[in-house]
Amino acid sequence: MTYPMPAPGPFVILAMPRTGTHYLEELLNEHPNVLSNGELLNTYDVNWADKGRLLGSDRELLELAYLRFPNPTDKAVTRVGCKINEPQFHERPSFFAELARWPGLKVILLVRENTLESLRSLTQARQTRQWLKFSSDNDAAPSVKLPAACCEAYFKTADDFHNRVARSFASTDLHVAEYETLLREPSACLAKIWEFLGVAAFGPSGTANLKRQEARPLDQTIENFEELRRHFARGPYAKFFEVGDRLTPRRSGKERLARS
Repeated sequence: MTYPMPAPGPFVILAMPRTGTHYLEELLNEHPNVLSNGELLNTYDVNWADKGRLLGSDRELLELAYLRFPNPTDKAVTRVGCKINEPQFHERPSFFAELARWPGLKVILLVRENTLESLRSLTQARQTRQWLKFSSDNDAAPSVKLPAACCEAYFKTADDFHNRVARSFASTDLHVAEYETLLREPSACLAKIWEFLGVAAFGPSGTANLKRQEARPLDQTIENFEELRRHFARGPYAKFFEVGDRLTPRRSGKERLARS
């Protein structure tokens, strides 16, 4: 008698835009038992051949992601996932609640220490229409000018999203990973994720590299940086305008969620 194989444990990567989700997914997919299939809610994601999938219901989309998922490499998958960026929930307002109800779901929330870095990078990507960097060339991205109202709205959106995730999932089902740690210590970051997902430890091969589109500091890439720093001085977002090493985290992701 044959028995059906149990469905792989589901997980999702949630993040604001420009927080290193592509790099994290590359690292996760190096594991022989972990499969992450890109952006489920992105019509143009190459992982999904069915471009009409977004016409289905929220439930049908999740069944596709976790029960009928593509497995192009025929991995022995025990954990299967996808990633969703915050703006994609706006197009399907009921999807977050449906996702939160999915049984056994593990959530990896990827955060960036400085939300202004995320907004700056997002603005540059929109201007250049280059969302990924595939070479190590030194072509500089264009500097940007950011309206104060746009910054404030983005900062609040990020806070609201992170807090919504923290409220919606049990602490045992939520792991907060930091962009800065992922960049500097990928092995340490992955070790915690493997433990969280309940899979065997697996070291990164070193072939996946995070190619940052912009390595210059914020005060050299935001044209009105000083104006913005004055605007946000002594407020809750003043810390985003401190000039210094932005890759040094001041406190853990879960500590930031608790304080925000």
